Amino acid sequence: MRIWPLIWLLAAALTVSACSPIGPPQAGGGGMEMEDGMSMDMSGGSMAADSLEAQTTENGHFKVGAVSRLDPVVINETHSWTLHIETADGNPVTDAEITIDGGMPEHNHGFPTAPRVTENLGEGKYLLEGMRFNMGGAWVLTLEISSGGESDTVTFEFELK
Repeated sequence: MRIWPLIWLLAAALTVSACSPIGPPQAGGGGMEMEDGMSMDMSGGSMAADSLEAQTTENGHFKVGAVSRLDPVVINETHSWTLHIETADGNPVTDAEITIDGGMPEHNHGFPTAPRVTENLGEGKYLLEGMRFNMGGAWVLTLEISSGGESDTVTFEFELK
């Protein structure tokens, strides 16, 4: 009897079981309905739903929210997001210039793609294309926004599992 095929089979089985999640799935659906009707599913491989809630920029000039058009967000799939930008007093910003930066600070690298805003969708909404995450972990998305003579920055921090 040859033992090597059995050893390889056992090693493969252990590798597969080590990659499987431990414990029962979380109850409650784990999804969150966003402002524009899209949702983010928090099950297997998706982004934490509260990670991209609308935030005020560093100097208080704008309020910015973002939602993925891929539901759920998964590793190694290029996708788009919709950004929503309004002034501090709640008016849509219709003429923003937006620069994108980010990545994984703990791994000291940026995005594996070059995401950029490709379209002004009107009413303060912008299409951000070219988003892709190449691994799970802690990510940041930083947007530098310029409009009406004001410039400001917002950074979203989130965990991709």
